[in-house]
Amino acid sequence: MNLKKAALALATPLLMNAQKVMTPEKMWNLGKLSVEAVAPDQNSLFYNVSVTDIKTEKSNHTSYFLDLLSHSFHQVNFGKKSLIQWDHNGLYALEDGKIFISKDKAKTWAEFYTVGEDAENIVISPDGKKVAFSRLVQVEKILSKEIYPDTPESTAQIYTDLNYRHWDTWYKGKMNHVFVVETSQAISEAKDLLEGNKFMSPQQPFGGKEDFVWSPDSSKLLYITKEKYGAEYAQSTNTDIYAYDLKSGKTENLTQGMMGYDVNPKFSPDGKYLTWQSMKTDGYEADKNDIVIMDWKTGEKKNLTQAWDESVDGGFSWANDSKTIFFYAALKGVKQLFNVEVKSSKIHQITKENYDVNSIVAQTKAGLLVGRVDFNHNADLFNVNLKTGKYTQITDINKEKYAEITPSQSELKMVKTSDGKEMGVWFIYPPDFDKNKKYPTLLYCEGGPQSSLTQFFSTRWNLALMAANGYVIVAPNRRGMPGWGVEWNHAISKDWGGQPMRDYLAAADYAKTLPFVDGDRIGAVGASYGGYSVYMLAGIHENRFKTFIAHNGLFDMKSWYGTTEELWFANYDIGGPYWMNPQPEAYGKFNPSNYVANWNKPIMIIQGGIDFRVPIEQGQEAFQAAKLKGLNTKMLFFPNENHWVLHPQNAMVWQREFFKWLKETL
Repeated sequence: MNLKKAALALATPLLMNAQKVMTPEKMWNLGKLSVEAVAPDQNSLFYNVSVTDIKTEKSNHTSYFLDLLSHSFHQVNFGKKSLIQWDHNGLYALEDGKIFISKDKAKTWAEFYTVGEDAENIVISPDGKKVAFSRLVQVEKILSKEIYPDTPESTAQIYTDLNYRHWDTWYKGKMNHVFVVETSQAISEAKDLLEGNKFMSPQQPFGGKEDFVWSPDSSKLLYITKEKYGAEYAQSTNTDIYAYDLKSGKTENLTQGMMGYDVNPKFSPDGKYLTWQSMKTDGYEADKNDIVIMDWKTGEKKNLTQAWDESVDGGFSWANDSKTIFFYAALKGVKQLFNVEVKSSKIHQITKENYDVNSIVAQTKAGLLVGRVDFNHNADLFNVNLKTGKYTQITDINKEKYAEITPSQSELKMVKTSDGKEMGVWFIYPPDFDKNKKYPTLLYCEGGPQSSLTQFFSTRWNLALMAANGYVIVAPNRRGMPGWGVEWNHAISKDWGGQPMRDYLAAADYAKTLPFVDGDRIGAVGASYGGYSVYMLAGIHENRFKTFIAHNGLFDMKSWYGTTEELWFANYDIGGPYWMNPQPEAYGKFNPSNYVANWNKPIMIIQGGIDFRVPIEQGQEAFQAAKLKGLNTKMLFFPNENHWVLHPQNAMVWQREFFKWLKETL
């Protein structure tokens, strides 16, 4: 064999058109689209495109008006105003604590109401006479200098209960409360609907204005909260939908007896029905997500998706005729668009191509306007023909930038698992892929653990970017992934280190049989549960892998249980605390730290300093263990990052160190 050709075939592939390869810089320079407000007739909208400046770590924003009938658009300038909503009364925007209204699609503005600069998540009532909003309220004293005024320099925080920190923020005695006020009243007269209670609305850490909605006649405000505090809050997912009657001052729990998450309330266009997303089991955050409908007049409830063997994703939208509801959900490795008939509960799949629907924006005469992504492309707006399921592109915000990037190709293969089942595995190939070469390969371990692995686009774990660096990416839909039936999704709970690990090994073993995979150069990478998976695989892989990268992974389950904040997750998914008798297998057979004696390959550990979901000691313990074992190891630590990497320059360092490690060790 020609030695020059052999060396080229075994090297990390250098793509023939290197200047057109995806890079971290190009990825971060892509515009990000967000819809700001949709017209009440759904024939036009405003959208925003933000582009990150890596040097300043700030985003430059440009707003556009889009006519959905003609597909024409033009740039608009809102100045300091940020849009709130668009309804039959007009277009609302916020600037310096004041709400403004426009009757002419943002050409002119009139002052509407002063809500104050501390107001967030503003929602104006349908009659235009009331405003709902949230603000932080002091509900107790936690800071020592508030308890002892003569110690103003003290930094002590005094806690007597759990939930003292969440996601990336320490609790300092303030909670989000929801308020309502008549526009004829001063803001000082706003009513705190949670006054005197240590409850939150919107829910932290990610709740927003979707956590409350006005009734069609503006007489009631519906809001989401979990009426629990401290340790009870940390162990429960039982959010409920409450309806506050402005006239009587009374509050009713509309989801009494429904024990899991109840979120995202929406009324049908005709005002006859209230709909929301619901999970059945308290404490199980990855339970089957259903769409529940309630007759607003009679209170009768119906679960529209109960018999469907899949789980609704994070969004749904009413059809204009109030007869069907559109939603998207993972199905066999792709987030597809569906609808469900209100009367019959029949579910129909609308799209079938390998693209992820990630938002539902509007229903027009031409079909349904949605956001769409795939491994190679960030979100753009597309129209979906409701009869054929075909896409028509409406926006193309990165057209010129994509022209400078050769896309990767992807393929879903079905792989036999150790227990004889079929598992979908995404293979993502380098641009200009040559099946006659042998490529180093990465086994990508998804987090969650019950999050879907579909055609997603991310600036953190971007599979197309990994492939563009010359790697074949193997991304298994192992046990625990939505889109392959409820049983498959549920199977990972209390079995984290069992069958899911065997699924990963089955995918790696299958990959080694492919002629273009270099079986001697396979690495395993992942974050969160994916990081846990990397730590587990490092101890049980039997030399299948040459290198490992774990980001914010769970390393020692006992210390993790003692420091993580959302205990409902740990209690359900791993089986409970370590002092239980019998002790859950997570602390023994499925504990990565128990397999460190078997670690024998290079491993890089990445850890965020303010990650309270998987706290800092997990990365520290893993790094220390690897170093004391004499392994080639590196720790990449971000003091100001949480479970993710959100600062652009940190993200650039992340990417550079990630690929540098792979180049050195794979």
